[in-house]
Amino acid sequence: MSPDREAVGTLLRHVLELLDGDVATVYRDAGVPDYRPRFSPPVRALVAAGPMPIRDLAAAVGVTHSAASQTVAQMVRAGLVELAPGDDARQRIVALTDRARDLLPLVEAEWAATAAAQRELDAELPAPLGDVLMAVAAALRERPFRDRIRAHS
Repeated sequence: MSPDREAVGTLLRHVLELLDGDVATVYRDAGVPDYRPRFSPPVRALVAAGPMPIRDLAAAVGVTHSAASQTVAQMVRAGLVELAPGDDARQRIVALTDRARDLLPLVEAEWAATAAAQRELDAELPAPLGDVLMAVAAALRERPFRDRIRAHS
């Protein structure tokens, strides 16, 4: 059964589950069952810029500090990153581990294959999914959904 078209949050979570679930299956099939699709953007940011505070990693990936902290905690448990103290007591610096560096060829290959699969999916849609999601995010930054709901309450 598919989600209700008007239950947008449920529909978005369902689509994300379908996409991330299949990417996770690719990693599981490659022998890395503890690697999550959400790890790839932070791994790629750390490869590009080197070790950085969680705050900077959040900005580089485009997520909240809280979301980045949660992802980093999962990555620490998976042995992909390590944390070191920063310049002040509240700051933690995130760095890739040897395990993460060993996985880079797989991560990069999966990223490229996922991008190609996304282009294929986009060709089947009325508009590219990434473009639609960027437009939604921009519209919600301009006028938050809560304001839109209140206008109809």
